[in-house]
Amino acid sequence: MAQYILALDQGTTSSRAILFDREQNILSIRQHELTQQYPREGWVEQDPIEIWSTQYAAMLEVLAASGVSPREVAGIGITNQRETTILWERETGRPIYNAIVWQCRRTADIVDGLVAQGLSDHIRRTTGLVPDAYFSGTKIKWVLDHVEGAREKAARGDILFGTVDSWLVWKLTGGQAHVTDATNAARTMIFDIHKLDWDDTLLDALGIPRAMLPRVCSSSEIYGHVALPGGDIPIAGIAGDQQAALFGQTCFAPGDAKNTYGTGCFLLMNTGTQACESKNGLLTTIGIQLDGQTQYALEGSVFVGGAVIQWLRDEMRFFTDSRDAEYYAQKVPDTGGVYLVPAFTGLGAPHWDMYARGCIVGLTRGTRREHIIRAAQESIAYQVDDLLAAMGRDTGMPLGTLSVDGGASRDSFLMQFQADISNCTIRRPVIRETTALGACYLAGLATGVWRSRDELKQLWRCDTFYTPDMADETRRQLRAGWGKAVSRSLDWAERK
Repeated sequence: MAQYILALDQGTTSSRAILFDREQNILSIRQHELTQQYPREGWVEQDPIEIWSTQYAAMLEVLAASGVSPREVAGIGITNQRETTILWERETGRPIYNAIVWQCRRTADIVDGLVAQGLSDHIRRTTGLVPDAYFSGTKIKWVLDHVEGAREKAARGDILFGTVDSWLVWKLTGGQAHVTDATNAARTMIFDIHKLDWDDTLLDALGIPRAMLPRVCSSSEIYGHVALPGGDIPIAGIAGDQQAALFGQTCFAPGDAKNTYGTGCFLLMNTGTQACESKNGLLTTIGIQLDGQTQYALEGSVFVGGAVIQWLRDEMRFFTDSRDAEYYAQKVPDTGGVYLVPAFTGLGAPHWDMYARGCIVGLTRGTRREHIIRAAQESIAYQVDDLLAAMGRDTGMPLGTLSVDGGASRDSFLMQFQADISNCTIRRPVIRETTALGACYLAGLATGVWRSRDELKQLWRCDTFYTPDMADETRRQLRAGWGKAVSRSLDWAERK
């Protein structure tokens, strides 16, 4: 029996492939950077062909580097940047426009139009989301409105829509499978997470034909096969990156929560088979769909997490390697009263302000580069703390332990500050590739590599715990200063 699982992790900044064995050991990793395009202020695009080619290349390179043949791979699990929107021709497979990335704010006016139509409550009740340009629905409408003839072709089913998972499955199967899973469908703002079907009211409001939409499947089943020299491999797992990380952190029970520190930050809590409607600006979403059961989650999103460190590196040129941020942050005892709010593309939960913009406040003549770097580091933890506080109000219970992953989770200064400011224990796993690991788990369960979630929990291993070590009064003062700084950033950009 094949004992290896291949995870394809298509993220915002790179396409990666990781080969695991059944004991969760990583045999090989390959990664290709992805070009970001910024045609106008607030617009973010990527080339769908580059998404595909980099992901396919990483997959082949991992197999070649490991010496594992396709016949030895039980299945492929796919995890992806969510909400990013691609439309392509059914006949040729050619994209009709660039991928509009989840960070893109170009459709804010379309969102305003939905709100003006009185659809805000319907969107919240039906999709679990809030009206925002972040999600896929308004991006689909924008492409249909701006590419000549696209709407008519879409109505005939000649133009297809997919999030990145759908695009990759379509390409990997040679156009045989046009599918998505429930976790990705739940992020489109046109999917009813209770009825588990596309919502006709929102499709009509946005002018989106059903004929262009993918079939919605569970997160763990065989969707199709990839034909490779040496054998075919079944595609057996799909989940949006944050839900995959929740699953990869073995957050299988209600109340389990994780935070991923990537380009953005994403906090998810498993709420079980009941969808918990947030009263505090969080999203209700599908956590996973598996074995005929749908588990829901509460989610809070930080648009700019680790990206603020990239900004200091690339635009401000404060250092040459992102890892240096941890070193410089510890060169000063505190920020000297400086707060940095990285609202470069607006603020996500719990504020949901598309018109917020970044700011640095509290500067004095004595402010040094190190103070600003530390303020940037701390801004990531403050934003996550805002989400934790909102989640606590929704669920009625403070979080005792938070599982963490993502690139910035390697930063011990940031993890300790997160434990301090949020007054909770941080749990960091040995395998920090939990997004890919979640996709691996889903594919492994579908193909019989593992029999149950209990077996997965027994294999999961913790690396480090961070426990809070901050006085309550210090925590209160720091949180108050952060709240004051955030208030300066709100509603800054001009509404068009």
